[in-house]
Amino acid sequence: MTSTILPVAPAVESMNALFQGLVERAPQQRQLSAKQRIKRLNALNAEVWRRRDDLKKAMWEDFQKPPEEVDLTEIFVLKSEIKAVKRSLRNWMRPRKVPSGLALVGSSSWIRPEGKGVALIIAPWNYPMQLVFRPLVAAIAAGCTALLKPSELTGHTAKVVAEIVAAVFDPREVVVVQGGVETTTHLLTLPFNHMFFTGSPQVGRVVMAAAAKLPCSVTLELGGKSPVILDASANLKSAAKRIAWSKLSNAGQICVAPDYVLVHESVRDAFVDQLQLAMDSLYPDAESKARDYQRIVHTRHAQRIEGLIIDAKERGATVIRGGEVDTVGCHVEPTILVDVPAGSRILHEEIFGPVLPVITWGHLQEAIDFIGERETPLALYLYSKKKSLIREVMSAVPSGGVSINNSIIHVTSTNLPFGGLGSSGVGSGNGEFGFREFTHFRGVYEQRWAGVGGLLMPPYTRSKSRLINAVLKWL
Repeated sequence: MTSTILPVAPAVESMNALFQGLVERAPQQRQLSAKQRIKRLNALNAEVWRRRDDLKKAMWEDFQKPPEEVDLTEIFVLKSEIKAVKRSLRNWMRPRKVPSGLALVGSSSWIRPEGKGVALIIAPWNYPMQLVFRPLVAAIAAGCTALLKPSELTGHTAKVVAEIVAAVFDPREVVVVQGGVETTTHLLTLPFNHMFFTGSPQVGRVVMAAAAKLPCSVTLELGGKSPVILDASANLKSAAKRIAWSKLSNAGQICVAPDYVLVHESVRDAFVDQLQLAMDSLYPDAESKARDYQRIVHTRHAQRIEGLIIDAKERGATVIRGGEVDTVGCHVEPTILVDVPAGSRILHEEIFGPVLPVITWGHLQEAIDFIGERETPLALYLYSKKKSLIREVMSAVPSGGVSINNSIIHVTSTNLPFGGLGSSGVGSGNGEFGFREFTHFRGVYEQRWAGVGGLLMPPYTRSKSRLINAVLKWL
């Protein structure tokens, strides 16, 4: 199926017409069988695979994303999501009978999963294909129509995404609209049934405010400062390699990248040494750095990261490694900071770059309090062999998700919910949890025979009062 690719920032009238087409199609979309929904997912999977090289080229042009990372963090994740949804979709769609209870004797009750209607999916630039299509998989599985808004900062990838959608879907089912702030602002005024936004907490608040005016339900996958707690029992070499990889992958432009490490004071120096060795092993020479190390998406983002480093240094932080920023070339060296004063901006603002502050603690409560002074993180990372420490931290520190003795990997699981809490997000994605975000669980009640309802209606005689009293005592 092929439809016309819309121009970037289409006219308001064009967007309104597209939206109306999605609205008109929504009732039929809601009635699609599991087989019909899976057919659409198979078509999406096949077209993404066919355009694999085009996606790699586009992401390299956008911000020099290594082709291997496109395979691992974009295409692999999407294919895994589609496979998991296909495996379980029939079961998720099945109406589920529930007990009616004694007071409703004579009736039957069940829950019917139904698509919410028309969904708006606003995706960020850091994973410009995966974070468009992963929620789309959930929307299609749930039986929704969808309008996709990819980021304007990764325009080459957005163009390929639009071409993929146009090749797979009828525009009344799924359509892509490209553009900047003005385009998004108008889309947020349209009466969608569900909005799925991935991006910064600041913009997330704007999306939630727009949804409240309609009103419609929202899923907000936001960011924040995801901390690492590392104690003296941890395997420092293994921990350093995993933390270095998760911090430098995508040049740190990941919503769940470790934002700072809280390390026990007795092993700080040893850990920093291992961290430097790990960074060297990931990008061992100039050729590897040029080929495998990603760029920052835009000059203003590189300038922001440079400002965080300068502020920390001016306040007394020590740069152990890196620290150099080429704002024109959008290149930030892998950077490690120690002795960072508490008032430094880098300890309060999300970094979203390859800069890692290392903070020490002597007593565990110090680390817990440090995290507690900040907003709820999207992810919490614990590196320790002590089960008691892990239990204590998990009980004391809320977060969207947790990884123990690893970082970031939990996000790829199709069996775990991925989402935030408080300032780090609302709702969850991945697998069944994504399906649920786009689904209305409709409660259905059927009166099969007379039951006892009539015995509890006025006029209230003495015998009815005794019956009501007996029911209350039984409950």
